Amino acid sequence: MQKNKQTKHNGSSEKSCETVSKLYLVPTPIGNLDDMTFRAVKILNAVDVILAEDTRSTSFLLKHYKIEKKMFSHHKFNEHAKAEQIVQYIAEGKSIALVSDAGTPGISDPGFLLVRTCIEHNIDVECLPGATAFVPAVVNSGLPCDRFVFEGFLPQKKGRLKRIEQLVHEERTMIFYESPFRLVKTLSQFAESFGNDRKACVSREISKLYEENFRGTLQELIIHYTDKPPKGEIVIVVAGK
Repeated sequence: MQKNKQTKHNGSSEKSCETVSKLYLVPTPIGNLDDMTFRAVKILNAVDVILAEDTRSTSFLLKHYKIEKKMFSHHKFNEHAKAEQIVQYIAEGKSIALVSDAGTPGISDPGFLLVRTCIEHNIDVECLPGATAFVPAVVNSGLPCDRFVFEGFLPQKKGRLKRIEQLVHEERTMIFYESPFRLVKTLSQFAESFGNDRKACVSREISKLYEENFRGTLQELIIHYTDKPPKGEIVIVVAGK
């Protein structure tokens, strides 16, 4: 497979990073910029192109790490149209990194479709380990984390209550992503299906300055966040049955 050597542009004395023509999934910090890994910075410096969910957000990250690289947008509204084009670009010997606004691409963010298309065309895919919100949330919750199920975002309208009802007998710890504007509504729906006394934890602004982990029963969480409407990124962890 064709190799592509490029030198770092951040002024450090580290050796250049060597990449091959493949798709790299590169996790980015979910809050604290210091959570970026050394390897992630090297890969972003070395690839030919960076695909970003939001080029404005990624530009801030690249500027922070003194990375100068060609960048194109890749989000849920254009990923179907661009997947084949990107695969062809890699097949021609280029290396591409995919990043989302925060966390690991493909986890409640664009990425799955492009990965699947690459695999269908025998294009190598490499996912770097790195930041994601649900792991620190489930560990911080104090709820069992030896077995858990990640549900991501619930449907906003159609199918929402059906999805919750399907989880009534789930024995594993459950993890959800949610908007702060729907948090109390979601907790109330959980309480109706799982019971007011079900243990849960809401993690907010993970790794950021005002990180918060509020633990209690669903009823206690509802009261707390009704009185103090939350802001920022939200992860809800709910005990299994």
